[in-house]
Amino acid sequence: MKYLLVSIFLFFVATSYSQQLENVDFTHADVRLSFDLDSFKVHGLINYQFKILKDVDSVYLDAIAMNFDDVLLNGKKVTFRNDGKNLIIYSQFNAIQNYLLSFKYEAEPKKALYFVGWENEAPNQIWTQGQGKYTSNWLPSLDDTNDKIEFDLSINFNSDYEVVANGVLVDKEVNAENTIWKFDMKEPMSSYLLALVVGKYNVHKETSKSGIPLEMYYYPEDSLKMEPTYRYSKQMFDFLEDEIGMLYPWQNYKQIPVHDFLYAGMENTSATIFSDGFVVDSIGFVDKNYVNVNAHELAHQWFGDYVTAKSSEHHWLQEGFATYYALLAEKDVFGKNYYYWRLYEYAQELMDQNRSGTSTSLLNPKSSSTTFYKRGAWALHALREEVGDEAFTHAVKNYLKAHPFAIVETTDFISEVEKTSGKDLTQFVDIWLVQIGFPFEKATEILMQSAFIQEYDMVDCELMTSKCDYYLTAPISDQAKQKVISQMPNKITSKVFEGSLKTRQAIAQHVDKIPLNLKKDYESLLKDQSYLTIESALFHLWINFPEDREVYLNETKDIIGLSDKNVRQLWLALAISTPSYQPEVKMDFLNELVGYSNPKYGFEVRLMAFNYLSSLSIFNDSVLSNLVEASNHYNWRFKKYAKNMLEVLSDNPDYQEVILKLQNSN
Repeated sequence: MKYLLVSIFLFFVATSYSQQLENVDFTHADVRLSFDLDSFKVHGLINYQFKILKDVDSVYLDAIAMNFDDVLLNGKKVTFRNDGKNLIIYSQFNAIQNYLLSFKYEAEPKKALYFVGWENEAPNQIWTQGQGKYTSNWLPSLDDTNDKIEFDLSINFNSDYEVVANGVLVDKEVNAENTIWKFDMKEPMSSYLLALVVGKYNVHKETSKSGIPLEMYYYPEDSLKMEPTYRYSKQMFDFLEDEIGMLYPWQNYKQIPVHDFLYAGMENTSATIFSDGFVVDSIGFVDKNYVNVNAHELAHQWFGDYVTAKSSEHHWLQEGFATYYALLAEKDVFGKNYYYWRLYEYAQELMDQNRSGTSTSLLNPKSSSTTFYKRGAWALHALREEVGDEAFTHAVKNYLKAHPFAIVETTDFISEVEKTSGKDLTQFVDIWLVQIGFPFEKATEILMQSAFIQEYDMVDCELMTSKCDYYLTAPISDQAKQKVISQMPNKITSKVFEGSLKTRQAIAQHVDKIPLNLKKDYESLLKDQSYLTIESALFHLWINFPEDREVYLNETKDIIGLSDKNVRQLWLALAISTPSYQPEVKMDFLNELVGYSNPKYGFEVRLMAFNYLSSLSIFNDSVLSNLVEASNHYNWRFKKYAKNMLEVLSDNPDYQEVILKLQNSN
């Protein structure tokens, strides 16, 4: 009976929590924060303003594992309960009345806010990632994305650092060693989009065509990488305002790279945080750049931040729109062929889902990222083809203006398109949104409107081997040329090396057996302005021509490569594996490679280092210690990789005891 009563109580509590949005409207939060770097705790003082819509006897905030003090309602002590997940305030709340809830709190967050580098040599940073419903791990808030609040943050921290958060920096109050940064937001947003970053930064400022301040942050040592990292930022901002037909809805826009970020980027309202793995120089820009992520997170400022999906069923209204508008921005930068090529790649990936039986409806809340992002983008492209540019663009503009700072469903958007186009879109919705399988045949019909895609589809050495020699030197697109090289790597001639940078990159990646007559041509790839080309070429030359290994190592000894140090780490592995190459400093090479597995480096650098060390069977105490540390990393993919490697190594008696000792000491 006792368990039945407990179950009934929990049911009613859950029901009341889920209905709070109907009864209570939290409107404003004044948040004052400080941090304890010894215990990695957050200390806060918050004043929440809220309005009661219906008479209730309690209100709550989501608050994970927090301690509270001085809890006041309208300046007076109030009865409250802290159950480890929620802060529940009890009172007779009357409809149509406004209330002020104040309290102090302390939290030691296990996720959503990360203290990075304070225990090792990595960059000292604090940053947030509240995607979904995780902000309540560091700030008492509302996980429900349907509840939008105007947040104003004040952050007290050491003056040697920069602090960045949502909104406009309205004041900096310098007090001895510390500064209080005060940020003001004018409009409401979902709590998962709340963000702050603490770190050592410089900032590059520009202004959009419409007058919006644009702030692009970078590490002081990366001043030469600022331009290639943020290349086309202002152009894409101006383009999206024009294309969407509605001005950027927030006061300013900031972008901040952080160390060891969990994802590529996150569209926090007015303050995108992204992985510093996208910080590149001009050569790295060719291989891996921030342009797509940049455009995607910017598009989210309208689609996701300004209008927010009511539930996971409508998640494509955020990710599909952001993916589509990012493609449009990239088309403005790189051209129409690039746009169609990305659509082609998306279609192939979605077709692979069809073949594997993992496809789902776009309205399935459990769909994959591929479905939400890429099928969502395809649905919008197909819809624009269906109704025409004018009806589509007017509908998007009307849809946004009809739901300012509000929550939306799929029907909200589709109904606007039906109004502007005068078409019944029931069949379109069934095929592109509801149907489980991606409509690949219809997508192919649309793609074949592009002469560029027609050419790519036609050029096929496996189907027309007689034309392969012609294709290799014909004036066809880079993508078509790369396709031919991948199909017939043994047909490469000196003439093919005269192609574009991307063509030469395809040679480096696919021609692994190098004919002697092409040796000189292949060696020229080591001088290309592409770190991926250099990496592949160095490896294949080292394998094919053992007698010249020292020559190749000398030629590339000063090249670092991308942010994961791809060229340098390969170089070290090859130098260690070449007995005759500088034996007197071999231990220095080994120590450097081992050093890249250290926590002071980003997980991408470390992952590559562990792979090379594994291939060389080098697992000394330093490597094992770094591997054990990695097995506790907050990035779940990296953590899983490290745990799997430790499991394999633990089966080896040579490492078993050391690993166990290291694990027990952590």
